[in-house]
Order: sequence, then C-alpha cells, then structure tokens
Amino acid sequence: MSNGKILLVDDEPAFRQLAQSWLNQSGYQVETAADLSNARSKLASFDADLILLDLSLPPQFDPQHTLEALADFTSRPVIILTGHAERQLALDAIARGAWDFIAKPVDPDLLAVVIKRALNKHQLDNELKLLKQRVSAGGTGRLIGVSAAMDAMRTLIQRIAPTDVRVLVTGPSGTGKEVISRALHELSQRSDKPFVSVHCGAIPADLLESELFGYVKGAFTGADKDRPGLLKLADSGTLFLDEIGEMPLPMQVKLLRVLQEGTYFPVGGREQHKIDIRLISATNANLPDLVKKGLFREDLYYRIKGITLETQALSERSQDIPLLLQFFLEQLSKQHGQAVRLDSMALSWFLQRNWPGNIRELKNTLESVAAVAQDGVISMADISLLHPDASAAQLQNLQPQQGDSLLLDEAVQALEIRLIKQAMQQSSGNKSKAARLLGLSRQGLLKKIDRYQLAV
Repeated sequence: MSNGKILLVDDEPAFRQLAQSWLNQSGYQVETAADLSNARSKLASFDADLILLDLSLPPQFDPQHTLEALADFTSRPVIILTGHAERQLALDAIARGAWDFIAKPVDPDLLAVVIKRALNKHQLDNELKLLKQRVSAGGTGRLIGVSAAMDAMRTLIQRIAPTDVRVLVTGPSGTGKEVISRALHELSQRSDKPFVSVHCGAIPADLLESELFGYVKGAFTGADKDRPGLLKLADSGTLFLDEIGEMPLPMQVKLLRVLQEGTYFPVGGREQHKIDIRLISATNANLPDLVKKGLFREDLYYRIKGITLETQALSERSQDIPLLLQFFLEQLSKQHGQAVRLDSMALSWFLQRNWPGNIRELKNTLESVAAVAQDGVISMADISLLHPDASAAQLQNLQPQQGDSLLLDEAVQALEIRLIKQAMQQSSGNKSKAARLLGLSRQGLLKKIDRYQLAV
C-alpha cells in the first residue's frame, strides 16, 4: 500500500530518476515532471498528496518565476528543492505557502523526515475538514454540554449509532430529542441515506396512514395518481417518529406489522412493498403509563424501545447553560453578520432564570432579545423590553456574580479539557492519534496540553 502520492518537479533527468527510485523504495507512489507546464498536466490525472519542486525550471530558469506560480500548487504541501540556498528565497517560498525549503544536495534522511511531517499535516487537514463538515451537519458536535448527563449521552450515541438497534428517545419537551435522533443517523452506516421525520401528533389521524404508507391511484376521492409515502422515502435510511405516544391505536397496529414483517401495502394497493429502515422514536409521554391505560399497545412498545435514551431537563444540567449560550450566540453572529454577545447583567439573567421550556425556550428567548439589541450587545434594557418580569426592583438584585463574565470561556475550557482527556484515553496516550481524533495537529494538541497544564 502506498504511503502517499508525490509529484517531483525537477529539470535534471538524473536527479529525477534517482529521487524517484529512492522514494519508490520508501513506499511512495511517484510521478515526475520537468517544468511547471508538465507539472500542471500531471496533476490533472495524478492527485498528488505532496509536491517536491525545484525553483530553477525551464524555460526561464528564474526562481522568482517559480515562486510566483507557487499558488497553483499549494492545495497540498509543497517542499522546495533547489541549489539556490539564499535566505531570502527561503523566506519568500514560505511566505507564498511552501511547507519547507531544502537546499541541494539533498540529505535523504532530512528529506524523509520533512516529507513525513508534511504528509501527516496534509492528512490531518483533510480529516479536520471532514470533521468540521460532519459537525456542521450534526453528529455529536451538536450535543452541547459538559455535564455528566451529556457525557453519557454522547458515549451511548457513539456506541449504538453504527448498529441498527431501534432507539426510543424520551424526556421533556425542548430537550433536544430530534437533535439526538439526527446524531444517531449521521453517525450510522445509513448516514448517506434519507432521514425522514414524522410528527405523529401533527398529522390528523385519518391522514396518517396515507402519509406513512402512500396510496395508489383511485384509492380515494382525489387520488389521481400513485403517491409514495414517508416509509418509501425513508427506505434504506432512518425513520424518526416524533411524539409516537400520540399515534392512534389503529395506526399502531399497522406500524407493528411493518416492524414485524418489514413489508406494507400502500392505501388502496394490493402489491406488497418491502422496507428496510432504522427506526428511532421519541416521546415526552410516559409510554408504560399509556400502556396500562390501554392507550398504547404493549407489543409495539417493546418493539420500538430497543435502547432507551432519556434526555434531562435543563434545570438538571444547569452547568451546560453557558456553553449552550455560546453556541447559540455564535449562530446568531453568523446570521446577523456581526458579533453578538451578552453583557454581564444580561448573562446573569440568563444563568439565573428558570427554563421550563428547556433548550428550545433558552434558544428562542436569546434569539428574540438579540433581534431588539443594538450594536450586537444584548443588555438588560433589551431583555426588559420583551420580558416585563425583569422589573427595576428585580434588576437591582440581579448583580453579576463574581466571574460571570468568564463563565462562557470557562465552559469552553472545561469542554476542551474533557475532550482532550477522553481522546488521550482512547488513544492509550498516543498524542498523534489523540490529535487526529480531535481534528488537531499534534503541535496544536501539545499547545493545549501545555496551556491547561494537563498530566496526560
């Protein structure tokens, strides 16, 4: 297996041949080019991970000309090889994006070290891009919090997401049950397939069957053509049934048959359809109580529960509020096109307030006061415009606690420390592996370990 792809650009045939042979023996896949034009042509079909580039190339044989063309190649590491060892050339090359600068005659041992470091950096950069894409799309990156409950939730999701086990997410409204369900999908083997969300209480009972199963032409008045249902749209992916406790009993019977047999009939149809879905359900109701009352089928309950993930009310994990605030403020800053922040009094109000609506209420409240704030700074005056309960008398008692202005930074630091320790444990103390898990360079990880004075 190749250790990486290298494009060697040098005008000396003997050097190209010797260097290619040596690099091949070191496990690299190597292509060569004699000038910049030839190099660009080779890159069209050979996606190099790294470029070894001589500065003095035909037809100009002018190092400055090659430096000016350097921007065409810096989507991957470029190591300059040249007989021109002047200090200013080296500085110019680095300033224009080169990874390193090695003078000829080349020391093979030094070149081997520089190539390895550069390729590792390129690999980490690519992994970081993928990680950022995944986090922005969802994954556990959207499960914000440093509490023990959130730690346990992230661990469980990472372990069960790659399986097809059915999951029931329970907990109060506004605690992020759909976010958890999407994270399960995005970390699963079905992440490139559809995630179809159905709110069982939002669809009228007489329409739920046709919405889920679809219907054939002529099934009822107005059915002028075949229409696939949500089950069909979710085929090979994940079906998320939100507030499943509100599903009517007749529909529960039909869903049970789908889960048992993996087949269904569209409304008015006689052709049986096969279905392959991963089912995730969510509810804020107590399903065992509904079973006792005869409002939810016991056999369906045991079919859907598989593994139960229980979310907690925000009041039970108040230490997560600072980090949630920072996350939502970052989102608002992007939306508003300017930095949005809380002043110290406003931060104290958010931290000390009770949030019966949980994360959803916290987010909506922050968005509403940000909309009336001026110059991106949310103050108590802005809050009192929308929340008259923040009266003058209350405001006098609402003094910032010592260190409140640092709480957001402290929460971020606590999260970084926890993630670093977790990555070091998972990698058995190997800092390079831990850095890859975190999406950092090894040097970046070492700096954070030193900054936080961690004994790892």
